[in-house]
Amino acid sequence: MGDQGWAALPEPVRVRLAEIASVAVGELPPSDVPSALRRLARFTPGKRARLGARALLGELRESSAFRSAVVAWWTEHRAGDEPGTDRVTAAAVAVLTGAEDATELVASVAERVDVGALRAERDAALARVDKLTAELERLRAELAEARSGARQVVPEMERELEKLRRRIREQGMRVRAAEDRTRAAESELAELRRTSAEELAVAVSERDRARERANAERARAARAGEQASGARAAAREARKADEARLELLLDTLAGAVAGIRGELALGGGGRGGPRPADLVRGARPLRPEAARVSDPSGLDRLLALPSVHLIVDGYNVSKTGYPELTLFDQRTRLVGALGALAARTGAEITVVFDGAAVAGGPSRQPRGVRVLFSDPGVTADDVIRELVGSEPFGRPVLVVSSDRAVAESVHRGGAHPLASSVLLDLLSRG
Repeated sequence: MGDQGWAALPEPVRVRLAEIASVAVGELPPSDVPSALRRLARFTPGKRARLGARALLGELRESSAFRSAVVAWWTEHRAGDEPGTDRVTAAAVAVLTGAEDATELVASVAERVDVGALRAERDAALARVDKLTAELERLRAELAEARSGARQVVPEMERELEKLRRRIREQGMRVRAAEDRTRAAESELAELRRTSAEELAVAVSERDRARERANAERARAARAGEQASGARAAAREARKADEARLELLLDTLAGAVAGIRGELALGGGGRGGPRPADLVRGARPLRPEAARVSDPSGLDRLLALPSVHLIVDGYNVSKTGYPELTLFDQRTRLVGALGALAARTGAEITVVFDGAAVAGGPSRQPRGVRVLFSDPGVTADDVIRELVGSEPFGRPVLVVSSDRAVAESVHRGGAHPLASSVLLDLLSRG
């Protein structure tokens, strides 16, 4: 049998040849064992067949002397084992001895191997078919159950769909009603804008006339010379005060317009312009007495009012809160804390210090904080009362001072007096 015949041997025949050679290697004289196989002689026959099968078959195929030695050993020791009863062994011996029926026996073993492989594939295929059949039955059962569940769910889904349709129709009606209200509100807002524009034009005209009067007064004061310089300064101060009042009133008007716009957006109503009772001549409203505030949360609420003005008696607060510091450090710390409060609340803040024995003001003032020092001969209390009296009627004004006389006087003027400790508690909260 040539090399191609050995390469085409069925696996069982190759294994049986390796087993025969492995047993023979252990019993042959060392001189009959090729050098490549002598290291296998120390192993057991089973281990030799398992680990040295390739080397054993290679020597049987390549070495005729080794093959002849194995054949002689087989003839002497195993010929009586009736190899015909084992087709694999018979085929292996026939290949080994070069018998004429070797090809036929090898073919018979190969056919049996092929038949066994086909049977195994058939059994595996049948097992897969049984498994797929069971899976198909399970899927059919699940499909039937799903269909049954769907038949039960569909009526409920149709009822839910009808409910959703009704809700959509109702929502559509609400949307259309809301659109109608929106158009009506937009119309009212346009009218309000037109009215506000007219009122603003009147206010601007009044301001222009006030400026013209101030200019005429300034011209007359210029012609009057040195004796009228004081009157000119007074006219300028009066003009600035009028402009400040007018600007504040314009801000108040804008806030009112914004408030009305917000009410319209919410669907609520609101008062429009003045009422007839507001235009009666010969009478005027008095400032209402302001409520007293005694806790930081109340002060925080008041600071949230639009256009609020917080006036602080500087030394009265700083000496209460930081008596251990110098006056300069007291002013610096208080003004810095008020700057943080102004940044947080957006309120207008004015702090007044007595100007006696003060050489210069702070090097830097925080944004939103006005720092004033009273002139010689004038106390900070007098400046505070003047500030309260200069504010227009209706603007929220807060005065922080523990001086009872100051608190009483600004309270009668319509301002909200607060103790210094209330402001210090609020500042300490950050």
